[in-house]
Amino acid sequence: MAGLVTGESIVTPDTMLTGAGVNTLIDRVTKVDIKDKKVLLSDGKELAYDKLVLGMGSSPVMLPIPGNNLDGVFVLRSLHHAEDMRQFLSKKKPRKLVFVGAGFVSLEIAIMLKQADPDYEITVIEFLSSPLPTMLDSELGNRVCDFLENKGIKLKMNAKVVEILGKKGAVSGVTLDSGEIINADMLFMNVGARPNVDLAVKAGLEMGQYGVKINQFLETSDPDIMAAGDCVDNIHFITGKPNPGALRGPAVIMGRLIAKRLAGYEIPFPGILNACACSLIDLNIAATGLNEQQAKDEGFEPIVATVDSRSKHGMIPNMKPWTLKLVFDKNSRKLIGGQIVSNDIPPVKEIDAITALILGSKTVEDMTVYMAAGNPDCSPEPSMEPIAIAGEQALQKFKN
Repeated sequence: MAGLVTGESIVTPDTMLTGAGVNTLIDRVTKVDIKDKKVLLSDGKELAYDKLVLGMGSSPVMLPIPGNNLDGVFVLRSLHHAEDMRQFLSKKKPRKLVFVGAGFVSLEIAIMLKQADPDYEITVIEFLSSPLPTMLDSELGNRVCDFLENKGIKLKMNAKVVEILGKKGAVSGVTLDSGEIINADMLFMNVGARPNVDLAVKAGLEMGQYGVKINQFLETSDPDIMAAGDCVDNIHFITGKPNPGALRGPAVIMGRLIAKRLAGYEIPFPGILNACACSLIDLNIAATGLNEQQAKDEGFEPIVATVDSRSKHGMIPNMKPWTLKLVFDKNSRKLIGGQIVSNDIPPVKEIDAITALILGSKTVEDMTVYMAAGNPDCSPEPSMEPIAIAGEQALQKFKN
């Protein structure tokens, strides 16, 4: 979108596969024949298989509201979507941009465009009360609000788009549930994704709540067919319940585990935590596991601790602030979630340490003895290491 990389640079080149001895074929599978173990291609050819892997991905959700097919209404899920948006921006020169949904994809594109051209009039509309609602609790989400507004991006929280308005076949604005009309020359919709499961359904594979049902070894109801990525019914590591995870990280690990399974290993997939991060130029956000509100919704009694820290030792120039919030389960005392909002990039990587601690079923007591490598130029002084401090603060709350 920003023109910083080419489309070719972000996809796997065919030569990487063919060079490794993999036969590649670009075509569309129209049918999976489980009984005869073959797939039918769009040109009528058939391919036999011993093992079949389904990686069918997902498609962006378009709200079923009037005007969703107008020129200038976009979603983003693939390279061609980005190319279409870039071409529209170049040719049509829109000035008023509306983003429906305040997830990280919307916000990253909004801040990037605002930085590229400060004259863009950008409005972000979100049905819930704060941005990044699946990542952050409201107190940290409100910090993101303040940051975006200071950058000149208008936010409409607790608002619902009920109609997309148009003139001469092109988008001209949106109507909110309050009756307010916001003018728009271009609209970007980011309200979720739907798994692509038609092939699996027609093949007779068992479906779960959010996609193709798989076991811990990523096998479907047919043991010779495996599935991974956005199209499967993910299980959340903490709740043990189906979850509509659609992130790159778990998909990559699933692909590796499928290869290991085919090679004879028995390594179970642990489940997802929906760990993710986003960069809003000068503000960086990451989250993993359950936030406080999600924990309450799942029936946990959360104990939380929020700690302000800094990217470097206090005596080092250019130190930048960052905040960590940890969520614990009062009953098991285990760590079940973490959130980071940082004015510098390196601190957000601590979310990976938090993910590892959750997967290791670590408790509040374990947090108090968390020992991190320290260096004045790249981390706070040891007495301000926020994971350990958050553990100390939470431990006191467990006594109450």
